Amino acid sequence: MKPEFSFYDREVYQAISFVKVELERDAGTLHKWHQERHVSPFWNLNIPYEKYWTHLEGFLADTHQTLFLGLMDGVPMSYWEAYWVNGDVVESCYDPHPEDRGIHLLIGESDYLGKGYALPLLRAMVHFQFLHQGTEKVIAEPDIRNKKMIHIFERCGFEKIKPIELPDKTGMLMFCEREQFERRWKDVFTAAESV
Repeated sequence: MKPEFSFYDREVYQAISFVKVELERDAGTLHKWHQERHVSPFWNLNIPYEKYWTHLEGFLADTHQTLFLGLMDGVPMSYWEAYWVNGDVVESCYDPHPEDRGIHLLIGESDYLGKGYALPLLRAMVHFQFLHQGTEKVIAEPDIRNKKMIHIFERCGFEKIKPIELPDKTGMLMFCEREQFERRWKDVFTAAESV
């Protein structure tokens, strides 16, 4: 698996990397993760494998988003959707800039829960999104019931904007501006070693 982005995070002493999802290689793993008790209430994808395959096939064909596996030291343990706000259902919830990006995530492997990995992973993905020079804002809209995830987004540098109604949930619209993010985490990424 060739990563699209990778760096060594000195805070967790692990390489964090993101690789593009491939249908045949990853459908089984992603389906398993979406059935987990800590995931299914927020993702609503507790569906049979055949239906999940069709769902994932459609998502991979959607050109406004890119799907990634998140790896720590080469082990797949999280799932990410990085999307352009324009063309997404959330675009009607605020006045987006054409190059605003958004992210969705889940930690699929339960062995990685509760160990402080969510923030370094999220921070790495946001940094990855800001490598696109035209992007000045990354948004998120976690389920308003998911207090833990909202807290992680805030620790990363996202600010709560407002609750929004989406087809599958009530989300908390959150913004992360490039300038504040880079100021907050400058030392982390300056010190990062390429891997």
